[in-house]
Amino acid sequence: MDWKIYLSGEIHSNWREEIIETTEKEHLPIKFFGPVTDHDASDDCGVKILGHEENKFWHDNKGAKINAIRTRKGIEQSDIVVVKFGEKYRQWNAAFDAGYASALGKSLIIMHQDDFQHALKEVDASALAIVKSNQELLNIFKYVITGKL
Repeated sequence: MDWKIYLSGEIHSNWREEIIETTEKEHLPIKFFGPVTDHDASDDCGVKILGHEENKFWHDNKGAKINAIRTRKGIEQSDIVVVKFGEKYRQWNAAFDAGYASALGKSLIIMHQDDFQHALKEVDASALAIVKSNQELLNIFKYVITGKL
């Protein structure tokens, strides 16, 4: 059985690539999905495709809606949704993704460090697991897919 996993959240590090690379080495049957991780493309897709906006609100609104097409599809077709909250910026969109996944009844794994615990307590409460590292996440994947520790 192939597993479909959506990797949401922080885009300022290579955590996705590390996870994908390791699961391929482990021969785990996983297909990964995720958002556009090119920050400029993600921010500007709406105006690049649909035309310039003078007002920043409408600039962002166009981009958010176009990005939501990909995000919704990825989350809806996934078996597991992983949401990582990183250090550099507050990922409000990631919190939204976690809520959307939870509302759809998706298996949700949240990744963050201890200093975000209080701010993310409601998000954490909807998750089936909270991890701090790629290794913990990979260990969960191995266990749920193979049944072995």
